Amino acid sequence: MKKQIILFLSILILILVSCKKDKEDEAVVNSDASISVDSARAIAKESWIYGFPIFYNYKTVYSYALDKNNANGAKNFNTFKNYSKSFTALDTTIVTPNNDTPYSWAILNLSDEPIVLEVPEITNNRYYVMQLIDAYTYNFAYVGSRATGNKAGKYLIAGPKWKGETPKGIDKVFTSETNLVTILGRTEMDNVGETNIIKKIQSGYRIIPLHEYTKTTAPEVVKYNMPLPEWKESDYKSLEFINVLNSLLQYTVPDKSEKELLARFAKIGIVPGVPFDKSKFSPEILKAIEEGIAEGGKVLEESISKTTSSLNIFGSRADLKNNYVLRATAAAMGIYGNTKEEAVYVGSMNDKDGKPLDAANKYILHFKKEQLPPVDYFWSITMYNLPQRNLVKNPINRYSIGDRTKGLKYEANGDLIIYLQTDSPGKDKENNWLPSPQKGGYNIIVRLYGPAKNVTSGDWKIPLPEKTN
Repeated sequence: MKKQIILFLSILILILVSCKKDKEDEAVVNSDASISVDSARAIAKESWIYGFPIFYNYKTVYSYALDKNNANGAKNFNTFKNYSKSFTALDTTIVTPNNDTPYSWAILNLSDEPIVLEVPEITNNRYYVMQLIDAYTYNFAYVGSRATGNKAGKYLIAGPKWKGETPKGIDKVFTSETNLVTILGRTEMDNVGETNIIKKIQSGYRIIPLHEYTKTTAPEVVKYNMPLPEWKESDYKSLEFINVLNSLLQYTVPDKSEKELLARFAKIGIVPGVPFDKSKFSPEILKAIEEGIAEGGKVLEESISKTTSSLNIFGSRADLKNNYVLRATAAAMGIYGNTKEEAVYVGSMNDKDGKPLDAANKYILHFKKEQLPPVDYFWSITMYNLPQRNLVKNPINRYSIGDRTKGLKYEANGDLIIYLQTDSPGKDKENNWLPSPQKGGYNIIVRLYGPAKNVTSGDWKIPLPEKTN
């Protein structure tokens, strides 16, 4: 009898443990059905902000590596797509593009194996940079003039699970938190006549799969439960944002600092590789999630309205200290901005009196001699229309102006005056004219490449536009 009781209790314990595990698995896979409306709303708001940069990073991933209809994309992972000319008003794939340095894009998928990034020697002190960005939009590493110098080099870029040995000939290994990585290369172009020089330099930027570099057998292809989706702008304003995140998060290895955060997200169905099942939730909970999405959008817009500098909004996870509102703000205002040691962007959408810049008005931007941007490399001012944040179409095809602009005129005392207006300020002033849109609002961004310490500290300030009519 005693043995039967023990056997019965053992079986009962196994049943209870099994039931507990089933419930835990159900909670992880598709939420706890007992979640309150308030909790669902709060989690949706938090997760929407958290996922915003991941989603908008995927816009570039999809455009350059997956969209077969994009004539300007590479159409594949692990392939460079070089642009030997500067961006114009016709280029709208990313917001607030720079007009100083023709881009070299590569979207990496490190799921199967690392890649080797090879760069040539860059002569004549020409500035260049290879910015390495993970799927969260953290800048996790740099290759280039500031970080590694202008000598030729080979750099191994590995995903979060790679544990292999560093092969011979590699100068440095960079490890990403995610298997999806963007390489954004920028090569300084002094004038439009340098196209052939830029093409030659860019031809030396190479991506080599590790097995090809080591002349070994190709690894097995890693397969994921959910396919990468077609990118749709509307998805992130609806419940579909959960499905998009669940697909993209498959390519990440969660940071230990986010363990509790991701467990909380799972309560509304945000689980890597698991399709979102609306039938698991009541209409009230689904409505609360939609309300949370809207609240997240308001938080982001408010943050954008208060942000005028890139000083502390771009960088690594350590730089941003898991401030997800800041990370989302950076992605919304100018995704893929550089860490402040590499470049600083300072701008304004308001004039000196605090009023929004308007194409109906004329303005001047007056730099006193001692206020000119202090940099190791160069600086520029670029204009963008609002709310699109694209380059402004104009009759002289000038999208930026700066210390490399030919014919730029300084005042006798060393001051510099830039004219911001729709129509020409007159032939004698056109060299200093940055054309504004035909109508509507706009903003300006000053980019400082190799900023001095008084810039990265926040002590240096740009002048604000002054209305002249």
